[in-house]
Amino acid sequence: MKPCKTTFLLTFLATAAFAGNSLLCRWALKDTVIDAASFTSVRIATGALALWIIYRLRNRIHSTNSAATGNWPSALALFTYATTFSYAYVNLATGTGALLLFAAVQITMMFYAFWKGERFHIKQSLGLITAIAGTVWLLLPNVSAPHLTDAMLMLTAGVAWAIYSLRGKKATDAINVTTGNFMLATVFTLGLSLTLISKVSIDTLGMLLAATSGAITSGVGYVVWYAALKRLTINNAAVVQLSVPIIAAIGGAIFLNDVITLRLIIASITTLSGIGLALMSQGATDRK
Repeated sequence: MKPCKTTFLLTFLATAAFAGNSLLCRWALKDTVIDAASFTSVRIATGALALWIIYRLRNRIHSTNSAATGNWPSALALFTYATTFSYAYVNLATGTGALLLFAAVQITMMFYAFWKGERFHIKQSLGLITAIAGTVWLLLPNVSAPHLTDAMLMLTAGVAWAIYSLRGKKATDAINVTTGNFMLATVFTLGLSLTLISKVSIDTLGMLLAATSGAITSGVGYVVWYAALKRLTINNAAVVQLSVPIIAAIGGAIFLNDVITLRLIIASITTLSGIGLALMSQGATDRK
C-alpha cells in the first residue's frame, strides 16, 4: 500500500499545522504576558468552538444529524499534551524542547507499532535514520541541558500526543471525532483554569495567538491529521512528524525573523528526503 497524492497533501498540511502550533506557542509564551494555563485553556476552547461550527455547517449542508463522537481517553490525552507542552516551553529552549518531544513521540509510536506486529522494511529503516539524522543535526546547536521538571513535562507531552495520534487511527469520521474530543477536553481546561485562577495573566496578543493556535493549527489541523492517519502505517505516522522541527524552523525564518542558515538548508533536505523514502516504501500494513 503506497501513499497517494491525497495522503501526501493531508500529511503536509497536518505537519505544517503542528509547526504552526510550535511557533504560536513559542511566540505567546516568550513575547507576551499570557500564562501557560490561560494559553492552553483558550487554545482548546477556541478549537472546540471552531470545530463545532464546522461540524454544524457540514451537518446542515448534508442534511444530517450525526453526533460528535469524541471519547474521554482521547480528550484526556489531548488536554495532557496541550498543557504539558505549554508549561514545558515556558523555560525550555526551542531545540531542546523539540528533541525531547519528538523523541517521546517516536519511541512511543514505534514501540506500539512493534507490539502490534508492524515492521520496518530496509528502505523505511534507511529513511527513518536519514530523517532522524537531519532533525538532530538541525536542533543540536540549540540544545542545552534542561531542568528535570521541564524535561519531564515535554516528555509527557510527547507520550500524550503519541497516544492521541494512535487512538486516531481508528477514527471513522475525523471531523466528528476531533470535535467531540475538543469539546470534552474543555471540561479539563475549565478545571485547570479554576484551579489556577489567581495566577491568570493575559494580554490581547497572547489571547489572539492562543485563539489562532486553537481554531486553526490545532482544531482544523488535528482533523486533517486524523484523516491522514487512516492512510499511514503507525511507523510512518511517527516518521513524518520529524518534519515538524524543519517546517517550524522555516516558518520562524519567514514569520519571526529567524536566520536561514546553511545548516537549516542541509538539514531540511536530509530530513525531508528520509521522510520521502520512508513514505514511498510504505508497504507494511497495521495488524488490528
